[in-house]
Amino acid sequence: MANAQISREKLQFTRDDFPDDFEFGTATSSYQIEGSSYGGCGSSHWDTFAATPGNTKNTENGSIACDHYHKWAEDLDLIRDCGLDSYRFSVSWARVMPEGRGKVNAEGLDFYERLVDGMLERGINPYMTLYHWELPSELSDMGGWQNRDIADWFADFTEVVANRIGDRVKASATFNEPWCISWLSHFLGHHAPGLRDIRATANAMHHILLAHGRSVGVMRGLGMKNIGAVMNFEFSQPADESPESAAAAKLYDGIYNRWFLGGVFNKAYPEDVLAGLEPYMPKNYEKDFDIIGAPVDWLGINYYTRKLVKSDGTTTFPGVDSVEGPLAKTALGWEIYPEGLHHFITWADKNYSKGLPIHVTENGMASMEPTTGTIVDDPDRIAFIDQHVTQIQRAIADGAPVKSYFIWSLMDNFEWAEGYDPRFGLVHVDFETLKRTPKASWHALKEAIGK
Repeated sequence: MANAQISREKLQFTRDDFPDDFEFGTATSSYQIEGSSYGGCGSSHWDTFAATPGNTKNTENGSIACDHYHKWAEDLDLIRDCGLDSYRFSVSWARVMPEGRGKVNAEGLDFYERLVDGMLERGINPYMTLYHWELPSELSDMGGWQNRDIADWFADFTEVVANRIGDRVKASATFNEPWCISWLSHFLGHHAPGLRDIRATANAMHHILLAHGRSVGVMRGLGMKNIGAVMNFEFSQPADESPESAAAAKLYDGIYNRWFLGGVFNKAYPEDVLAGLEPYMPKNYEKDFDIIGAPVDWLGINYYTRKLVKSDGTTTFPGVDSVEGPLAKTALGWEIYPEGLHHFITWADKNYSKGLPIHVTENGMASMEPTTGTIVDDPDRIAFIDQHVTQIQRAIADGAPVKSYFIWSLMDNFEWAEGYDPRFGLVHVDFETLKRTPKASWHALKEAIGK
């Protein structure tokens, strides 16, 4: 490994190929990198989920992760030295308010203030996400996202954070990927809290958006601007030419892509999804749309892959299944389908956000690289970035207001239920020593966009 050579491959774009105000950035999340055992951080439902055998690979967790809590300055230097303009980070609710309500952990707020000030000192634009899947355990015990009161709890958390650092962030988002917080975690059970319950799912899908609207209202009340919503999208195509597969792909698209956009931008949920979920929805949910639909300033699009969908042959909602596609795949088995990014940018702009700035807030690929070494060559990641940036350029040429591209992720980290094996980073992390080593993709990006 030590004798390997950095790839000579270059990215096929430069900063000059984009508008002057276009930003290149990278993204992380708190639980995946910080280390939950430091700085007075409270327990989250990810700590308890990971402590249950079978939920995460090798029962791995984020107690140490990348120790970004102590190594944040080094990590910000890597962002600056790459020539990146912006850094999208998330705030740990359990670090700021260990019990989720009431007492504030001063050490936690101090950490995020140091982090934001450190970005500004280095000329990096801070993009804050208030929630990236890290719910304090005590709130989970009280029903978590199934409990309507969580909208008020989240509003209180928003106020604590915004009062401290809201004046220094360039942009703020409420939630990262509502589909993952609700459907993946409450219906499929793959992420914390690990439920498989349709009523819990329907409640979570609504209460997340209610909390989003309440949080937007709090930030507006404090004079904050440039507030957005970050959603994940998966390109859904029929697995075959049958009408059953076409119907299944459309419903999958409704659950994954149209539900959350519809709530925020249209103050309505898609009828095809409601046909299955309405019996389990909170009472009088429709009265919350004025809060949910509070105007936002931008839309964040997270995009990774497509899914070939078919009927599962049952009449039980949602009745969808998927098949393996023929395209090249990442280490997580996700098909690489760059054209989907162009689709979602232009489709969301036309039908939902309607001219608001669009930020590609996450895009990247998992690889299985050596766990140790001094040089990491990742030509597949370089090609992946090129392919997706080409689709952003197409969207801009088509008139879409795309303002940024954030690569997931800055560094290898705790990949949730998959543990530490899949590596998404521009920077390699040796999880034995926590040594950071920029990969070939980091060097290629620096050459392409370096200031």
